[in-house]
Amino acid sequence: MRIEPRSAPSRALTLGIPVLSALIALLLAAVPLAFAGANISTAYVEMFRGVFGSTFAFTEMLTRATPLIFTGLAAALAFRARLWNIGAEGQLYLGAMAAVAVGAGFLDVPAIVLVPTIILCGCAAGAAGMVASTALKTRFGADEVVTTLLLNFIILIFLQYMLEGPLQDPMGLGWPQSAPILDQGMLPPLMERMRVHSGLIIALVCAVVAQFMLTRSVWGFKLRAVGENAAAARHAGIPVNRTMMSVAIVSGALAGMAGVSEVAGLKGYLTADLSPGFGYTGIVVAMLAGLSPVGVVISALFIASVFVGADSMSRAMGVSSYLADLVVAMSLLCVLIGGFFARFRLARVAPAKGEVA
Repeated sequence: MRIEPRSAPSRALTLGIPVLSALIALLLAAVPLAFAGANISTAYVEMFRGVFGSTFAFTEMLTRATPLIFTGLAAALAFRARLWNIGAEGQLYLGAMAAVAVGAGFLDVPAIVLVPTIILCGCAAGAAGMVASTALKTRFGADEVVTTLLLNFIILIFLQYMLEGPLQDPMGLGWPQSAPILDQGMLPPLMERMRVHSGLIIALVCAVVAQFMLTRSVWGFKLRAVGENAAAARHAGIPVNRTMMSVAIVSGALAGMAGVSEVAGLKGYLTADLSPGFGYTGIVVAMLAGLSPVGVVISALFIASVFVGADSMSRAMGVSSYLADLVVAMSLLCVLIGGFFARFRLARVAPAKGEVA
């Protein structure tokens, strides 16, 4: 037997791998559930009820999926151009800091002006974080995996300084949190007495626009060409560095928008624990979606369902909610393995003459 590349993976195989990976990850999660002494069927029923058992549960899943769509899109577009953005977590916080800096009293204007201003400033801040790393890559050849990852820690330290300094709430009794965003600066809720907000609509629109731009625009063609073979794209006259910089701006802006949606759509103020790792989970979302913007929406809904359902199962059965992290990690592992077999296959080698088969 030998491993050889497939000439052209079928569409069914390409689309089926993420679905099969998610199902296998859920099946593998039954192993730690069994070791924890939980009834497996009951555990999965509780997980399902925790997502679809009530309107509140379903809207909580949508609320959790909103930042994952933004960070998943940020990773998917960057990865398509082979620009490895591992810094969506830091870019998220940059967007959140810009949102509270503008929306917590700096501008006291009507909502029709303040909300778009907050969104634009948050996206610009997130984009600036990614542009810095991309400039180091295009100008000096620095590895963006290293620079974006390390920049996350720099941004988090800067965030802590800001929350105990210029952005600290003067009415917060010394607690490291920002002043609240003005009421007219908050993203409107989608349902009364529910936490789901209009950031979800913005995320869905961004996914549709990203899908169209990626598949139906000159910019998307250049992005995909650079991702497939940067040297060949440069030889064909495509400005590789300029294309990568444009992708960096869009990717960072989407990650920054994730921070805006959390602080201006959900909490109303900024703390150092705003994100439980949305930036890093967005990478899993993008990989599970096969780097497809529309697929990112489906993938984000699945990951959010796992997290929300695992929390519900934990409360009902006393099982650790860290099972959700295990399912997410196994989903990524299954996608990577499945992606390998989508590109390669095992072929039987005929024995040479004189050899025993």
